[in-house]
Amino acid sequence: MEEVERADYNAVVERIRQHEFPMLQGTTYLDHAGTTLYPRSLIERFSTDMVSNLYGNPHSASNASQLTARRIEDARLQLLKLFSADPGCFDVVFVANATAGIKLVTDAFRDHEGGFWYGYHRDSHTSLIGVRESASHHQCFLSDSEVDEWVGEDVGDAATVGLFAYPAQSNMNGRRLPLAWPQRVRQHKRGVVYTLLDAAALVSTSPLDLSNVDCAPDFTVLSLYKVFGFPDLGALIVRKASAGVFDRRRYFGGGTVEMVVCLKEQWHAKKSETLHERLEDGTLPIHSIVALDIAIKVHQELFGSLEAVSKHTTALAARLYDGLASLQHSNGVYVCQTYKDSASTYGDSRTQGPVVAFNLRSASGGWVSNAEVEKLAAVKNFQLRTGGLCNPGGVASSLGLAPWEMRENFSAGQRCGNDNDVIRGKPTGMVRLSLGAMSTLKDVTSFVQFVQEFFVQDAAREPTTPVTSLPMEPPTSSHLHVESLSVYPIKSCAAFRVPPGKAWEVRAEGLAWDREWCLVHQGTGAALSQKRYSKLALIRPSIDLDEGVLRVKLAGSLCGTTSRREIAVPLSADPRMFSNEDEFKEADARVCGDAIRAKTYKSEDISNFFTHALGVACHLARFPAVGTGPSSNTSARHSKPQLWKPWRQDGIRVPGAFPDTVPLAPGNGVSTPLLLSNESPILTISRSSLNRLNELIKAGGGKAAQAEVFRANIVVAQNLDYPPGAEEPYAEDDWRRLQIGQQYFEMLGPCRRCQMICIDQQTAERNQEPFVTLSKSRRVDGRVYFGQHTSHVPSGLATTLLAQHPTITVGDAVVPFLEDEVNQDLQ
Repeated sequence: MEEVERADYNAVVERIRQHEFPMLQGTTYLDHAGTTLYPRSLIERFSTDMVSNLYGNPHSASNASQLTARRIEDARLQLLKLFSADPGCFDVVFVANATAGIKLVTDAFRDHEGGFWYGYHRDSHTSLIGVRESASHHQCFLSDSEVDEWVGEDVGDAATVGLFAYPAQSNMNGRRLPLAWPQRVRQHKRGVVYTLLDAAALVSTSPLDLSNVDCAPDFTVLSLYKVFGFPDLGALIVRKASAGVFDRRRYFGGGTVEMVVCLKEQWHAKKSETLHERLEDGTLPIHSIVALDIAIKVHQELFGSLEAVSKHTTALAARLYDGLASLQHSNGVYVCQTYKDSASTYGDSRTQGPVVAFNLRSASGGWVSNAEVEKLAAVKNFQLRTGGLCNPGGVASSLGLAPWEMRENFSAGQRCGNDNDVIRGKPTGMVRLSLGAMSTLKDVTSFVQFVQEFFVQDAAREPTTPVTSLPMEPPTSSHLHVESLSVYPIKSCAAFRVPPGKAWEVRAEGLAWDREWCLVHQGTGAALSQKRYSKLALIRPSIDLDEGVLRVKLAGSLCGTTSRREIAVPLSADPRMFSNEDEFKEADARVCGDAIRAKTYKSEDISNFFTHALGVACHLARFPAVGTGPSSNTSARHSKPQLWKPWRQDGIRVPGAFPDTVPLAPGNGVSTPLLLSNESPILTISRSSLNRLNELIKAGGGKAAQAEVFRANIVVAQNLDYPPGAEEPYAEDDWRRLQIGQQYFEMLGPCRRCQMICIDQQTAERNQEPFVTLSKSRRVDGRVYFGQHTSHVPSGLATTLLAQHPTITVGDAVVPFLEDEVNQDLQ
């Protein structure tokens, strides 16, 4: 230790590393929390010990067994001494790992009559969160302030025993949580609530002081391999004053009882001399415990103390964080999105451990796939970790993932560690770098240089557009904008209007959540339509993204037809993400003549809600089937190819006619997927065209039509400052493609209308207009057209947010590209 204090610590670590860890030569090791390193001197001493001594089962009286018992007790004392814990006040129970220690405490609480209450912090490791499944009541604290508020509450006359658990250090981003909570809980909860501290991440690089028994947690779990590298062993340190909770533990194993009767009587007597004798079931991992005794000594000889390790790693982490946080692309966009808690500061070991969690961005602002980072890192011999990091609460809060989004991602095929790690413009995991005792300044600088070399762009690539050959005008020069956006979650039911200012996702199948559900007849399996059941217009679905559900209410004459005011179903493609039961059953159905394999909801409450409202026996169904999208469904539907047919009459262009040209890429030969819409993913109409139509309707004495009757997704209108009288009705007939905001869309052809547009979407009453007037003004070859079928054209640059999460918003500028411009450019 004196040498460490006199010399530069980093130089000392360099020498230790060269001698003790030959496997690190040529490797930049940045995963100390997840990969085991074996010091050479530790393995050599352990090997010598094993070949020099004979160890037996400590439950015997033989010399070999007694030697084992002495070594085990020596290791217990050494471990308590390492954390300044008085053997008179604490006991050590050896377990397989930290998770096994957590399970041991859980078993004790689970066996209490009436169950137990369990509270855990958002930053908890998955193993701590799992305790909630054994609790009768549980609560997740979303912030430190929530914990502080709860701790200050009067416990009252609570009869249920409780357990509060949290990590001393987040295994996600290294943020260190208050160690004062156990004392405060003990003071305010008066022995009703116990505390469990997960110290596995903390003690890998930092001391833990248990010298004050009044401030110490009741239970502390450790992962010893994270401290010493070897052996693979865990420990549970129990405050003896709290050991009474184990009295109700029912299970016993070999070595934990004095006597067992199992023939005519059922009786046993537990050991009572020490706590660890009662809890260490079966034969202990004696060789691992012997190795622990050696490991503690070797660690002290190599690194001096955990205080010295803490100072070293804290300084390195600050350098690493500053280096990554300062990286910028040439256009000023920061390369690293780091996930540091606002309450922590790098360089302050009280609030921050030596861990840096981050994601990488491209110069165009998109997310870089973690899978690609990991692949390149492996090639360059950088050892790191990516994914969910076994910290679901911390990852979700850092990445802004709502619970329904995580379940939706899972049902869409996302798994920790797979390549599907950017969904809807959000990363599903992150990159984590964990420094340890043998980390060096060279590791830090090498990784920063690695990111600089491979992920910092000198010049931002311009996003490639699907219409690069067309003359591009900035969207601000357009005289058109998006007046409204609508989705129809349940086919043939009312629209949900996207709120102004809300960026709405565009998918290959159309706008997000558009026509994913339908109502199917219980007998025929046919999807219900307003053509036959006009009251479908009075079923009002809405998308609640905060709760992740589709809400359905009734309006007009349907109010009071059912006992329930509304129903809600999860947005997740698989309701099993929300329930323990399989809520779907497969059934054959027909939509617009297409045979599909739909998923119908089993719930009688849901079926009765719609059946009573409409007076027809029906089920709610969803399409596509549970999977990753339409492409995974054998009954996937696609846009109708006849939309490309030319519409000419005697060689003369007529209103509503689609130009007689060969379709250009990307539309040419591409089958556009759709869900339950009739013919195409998106329907677009023009306000100017609707105004012209209404002028004709009113001239004939009819009632003007509302935009809602055409059930369009996008309504395009002229800007308010555009000169009066300068409207361009049916200009959309000449549009070949549209730019809406920063997204591009292809016009697939005119929409053929039917009498369904005569149903008032507010009252469900049938009228003659606007179909009568349309049939006079927009009829070609016996078919009536209004509006344009549309599909989204993906960006060519996958590393941009525009491509990773394409969205459009009410108010976005609309720039049309005309057919004449396309033809001229081709010539």
